[in-house]
Amino acid sequence: MSKDRKGIILAGGSGTRLYPLTKVISKQLLPVYDKPMIYYPLSTLMMSGIREILIISTERDIQSFKNLLGDGGQWGISLSYEVQKRPEGIAQAFLIAENFLSGSPSALILGDNIFHGNSIQLAINRANSFTDGASVFAYYVKNPKQYGVISFDKEGKAKTIIEKPKKPKTNYAVTGLYLYDGYASEIAKSLKPSSRGELEITDLNLAYLRENKLSVEILERGDAWFDTGTHQSLLDAQQFVHAIENRDGLKIACPEEIAYVNSWIDDKKLRHLSEEISNNEYSDYLLKILNNGLNH
Repeated sequence: MSKDRKGIILAGGSGTRLYPLTKVISKQLLPVYDKPMIYYPLSTLMMSGIREILIISTERDIQSFKNLLGDGGQWGISLSYEVQKRPEGIAQAFLIAENFLSGSPSALILGDNIFHGNSIQLAINRANSFTDGASVFAYYVKNPKQYGVISFDKEGKAKTIIEKPKKPKTNYAVTGLYLYDGYASEIAKSLKPSSRGELEITDLNLAYLRENKLSVEILERGDAWFDTGTHQSLLDAQQFVHAIENRDGLKIACPEEIAYVNSWIDDKKLRHLSEEISNNEYSDYLLKILNNGLNH
């Protein structure tokens, strides 16, 4: 079984909560301040050292993602694409991605999830070092009824995960980033659709939990996580990215910068990427990386 973890970005769905913004375009192509939404989950995977990534989207939108991202070669990564004909649950991604994964461990991230913070990256790196079992990431929220909620035993280990509970046992929501060993596709095949007619990611996580193979990384209070599936959360994310970038002068989720810092592209390639989009603030930033040796 391959040891290199592969990435999956699930960027399908109909985006009805963001209507009418999503009437003619995927929500993952909407801007979050200065970049398309999908740049953020893509950057999370890239920062974790993942270079083979599958993007799953609808038949309507898949070509738009190809036009935006290409084959990933410009960033030293490999991007593949698959169509999700019908949205039948997050865990369906592992049925669609079975051939792509070919038994490799994986990281699945939802295309509308944004993560930011040094400790988040450390938590991902810790989980990424294990290729047996599964890891999820929990975040303290004030409205847990909207999420899959995780509870813990006295030793701090995961005890239960309940999807959108009426009476949540904790305030810890399972975020839209999941790491699995090479058996996720096989386990996903055994799942039965829920009352919503979907293959629930919670059921996949529970399958690992029952085998005592589910670990939980609790994200720290200073970290930021956004599920940008509503107008308010999309606005919150936009304002957050603007505030951080405007204060620090450093971009969040810049694939060119991540590729350069990881030595996946060299000086010549970064300069070429800057020249391709010359005379704007984004190209100026790439040149600043090149000239000043920014590394963070």
